[in-house]
Amino acid sequence: MKYVEEKAKKIPVLDEVDVLVAGGGPAGIAAAIAASRAGAKTMLLERYGCFGGVLSQVGVEGFAWYRHENTVEAGGIAFEFEEEALKIGGATPECQSDSQALDAEMFKCVADKMLVESGVTPLLHSFVSETIVEDDKITGVIIESKSGRQAILAQRVIDCTGDGDVAALAGAPYTKRECLCSVTPLFNCRGVDKKEFLEYINEDLKPTYSDWRGEWEMQTNGKEDQMFSPYLVAPFRKAIEEGSLEKEDHIDYGGSYSTVSDEGEVLQLNAVFISGVDPTDVKSLTKAEIDGRKAVLKAISALRSYVPGFEKARLRNFGMTMGTREARQIDGLYKMTKEDVRNQARFYDSIGIFPEFIDGNGTLWLPTTGRYYQIPLRALVPKKIDNLLVAGRAISGEIDAHASFRNMSCCVMTGQGAGVAAAVSVSDNCSIKEVNIKKVQKELEKQNVRVF
Repeated sequence: MKYVEEKAKKIPVLDEVDVLVAGGGPAGIAAAIAASRAGAKTMLLERYGCFGGVLSQVGVEGFAWYRHENTVEAGGIAFEFEEEALKIGGATPECQSDSQALDAEMFKCVADKMLVESGVTPLLHSFVSETIVEDDKITGVIIESKSGRQAILAQRVIDCTGDGDVAALAGAPYTKRECLCSVTPLFNCRGVDKKEFLEYINEDLKPTYSDWRGEWEMQTNGKEDQMFSPYLVAPFRKAIEEGSLEKEDHIDYGGSYSTVSDEGEVLQLNAVFISGVDPTDVKSLTKAEIDGRKAVLKAISALRSYVPGFEKARLRNFGMTMGTREARQIDGLYKMTKEDVRNQARFYDSIGIFPEFIDGNGTLWLPTTGRYYQIPLRALVPKKIDNLLVAGRAISGEIDAHASFRNMSCCVMTGQGAGVAAAVSVSDNCSIKEVNIKKVQKELEKQNVRVF
């Protein structure tokens, strides 16, 4: 590999804050709001032109699609997302649960409103390119933007990039599997005959979660098998069998949908899966984006041919970016395990609870019995670098635990916990590793989070 030497130069300091949050997805929004509400001067960085991450940029509107009558949750900012979206007409009942499907475009406005009202300083179009670390303590980051190369100094930094980018740049230890979860280019269609499509779903397909044990080879625990699921795999399998849809080795077809609007839109079509992609490799991501768009057009062609109501359907839009599920996992002070998420783990340093919901790595469990587990603050704290927290899907855990805590509303919960922990540690002038967990838990409960 060739290298060039970058000349040393002075970098202007854009701002100095108590808490800096990198990554404006569900975890980052929650972290920034929580830190600011707890009294910290807080800034939120985002590389794109809007906040919302996988929700507004990828287009996954099924924010809490696991929720059913007996589901027990942490609440907090996760509930506020739904409440605020409903207020401005940016939410509709989600088709398979007791939750709201959050309109991807309207959520951009929800995020803006909540951040501004909480006193957070927002900074869009800004990408973290380097970290400032002294004696294994992170003291800020260097960003790249239209304004050039600038520094932001912070007493605490929270990595909510999803891929653990800031933690990796800072030198925090992490793991990354060789074979990562597939990525998905989500898309939305228009021109669908709603009545005809729903008749096909409800009278012909009659999909349930038991179908996931077929083509997707997911293991359920039986209790959810007869519940409705917007599972849309049969038409793609038929298209492949009849030769009208060519299946490539690294691309698979079939999946699910979410909202079907009165205007003939079918949203959150999660129907193309690309394997062998590394979300931390820019060349790999570039190829996946291009391959994904090509595959989506093939998927729409199959839907037109094999799904009643889709005969005149056409692409409405792609997500702004590829939907990724897994990359780095930090090596934290505690590593969440398969047993933790399946056996109602309890921790003295809990920052919130999450229902017994598992979706990934060959397993699907829906939380219909009231069971839940707690997430410890230690799983958000890297072993080596001080003053740094990680929230969202890159927290410390085994892959079987990741299949649960990677979900959006859990990312919001860990983000809110990280934000409060950072603010309390700044206020008390102590290390994250030495923060008074009782104070953190008291503030979280004040912010309407169920901790235990």
